[in-house]
Amino acid sequence: MVENNYDILGIVEGTTTKEIRDAFRRLALQFHSDRGGENEQFIKIKQAYEDLKIGKKYPDTDIEKLKNSRVYSDETEANVKRKNQILGQQLSKEMKTAEEWASALNRSNLTATRLFGSKTLGEIELERKVNGALSIKGNFMAGSITYDGPIIMQGSITSPSWTEEFQTNIHLTSGDFKFINPLENKYKIENGAKIIVDNGNIVVGNIYGRKFKIPDPIKVGVYHIQEHRTHISAPNGKIIAENIMDTVSVDADTIIVLNVEDNVKISAREILFYGGKFTYDSEIELKKGGIIRFFETFSIQGLSGDATIKLDNGKTIRLFNLKTKKIRDLADEFVPNKNNFTKDATMVGNGFTITYDMLDNLSKKSTKQKSGWKAKLGFS
Repeated sequence: MVENNYDILGIVEGTTTKEIRDAFRRLALQFHSDRGGENEQFIKIKQAYEDLKIGKKYPDTDIEKLKNSRVYSDETEANVKRKNQILGQQLSKEMKTAEEWASALNRSNLTATRLFGSKTLGEIELERKVNGALSIKGNFMAGSITYDGPIIMQGSITSPSWTEEFQTNIHLTSGDFKFINPLENKYKIENGAKIIVDNGNIVVGNIYGRKFKIPDPIKVGVYHIQEHRTHISAPNGKIIAENIMDTVSVDADTIIVLNVEDNVKISAREILFYGGKFTYDSEIELKKGGIIRFFETFSIQGLSGDATIKLDNGKTIRLFNLKTKKIRDLADEFVPNKNNFTKDATMVGNGFTITYDMLDNLSKKSTKQKSGWKAKLGFS
């Protein structure tokens, strides 16, 4: 016999709402993990109580739980896509309502707290604070929100992999975007989400994109690479992150990061690496007058030969060329007035600094050498 929600709470069918509530409270005190109870049993009791509040006699079967989960899984790809499209549409609609709610509070300079989403979609809590900051608690999974002020985030950010139509987009027209203790809480941004801060800084944890193979609809055995590139942008501010990996684009005036790996594009005037890796088909776009600083001891060994640095003027330098030349030799050979260099201009701690001018001069030197060989061999 299938156990119903009344049986789980130890009450009989037809019990009053108050008696259902009292039974739940009694069992919750007994089984809550804070009092040494079993967490699974507590979850079961809580779900039975929630079901009975809406008149639901039996708990969900395993199949119903799967269908009511945040991301549907089904036997056919078409059904998965169709059902996830519905979820993405519902989440996007919720976030549109959240955006309008937060904007109205901002215009009136009021404070309030409200939940958006649902247990099926996933709930997030928004709170406009006295200082104008918008607090978001919970995982942001789909849809767009624009806010004129700082955002404080407690939760991870992702984007639907099944469609770009309901892609996660967070846009701040002013103020900073910050995770609360991102390293300790292991918050992350992933799967093609986009965060843009027009005039402010971004402080986050790990940033991931996603790329995967999809079969060609016509040719059997042929696959294509599909990217969900995550974009983080603070053109007039700083981006501070831990690891940036696997198909990500980051753009700011200053970027402070630990490690960069696998198809990452970084564009900034000042780039500070505190880890030892910049690898696998990654690219730095260095703005005019900028610098790249590596703070880790022997961090140049972590530079992948296929990674590149592109200058504002269009010149491109392979990191392999820097790995085969000591940074001090690079300064001695290509930078004028080298005797006037301060320690900060060439070396930082046990690491090193590369400047825009050094790379530009290296590129000029390489071009001059190539021209000389062409002349000797009779090429124009």
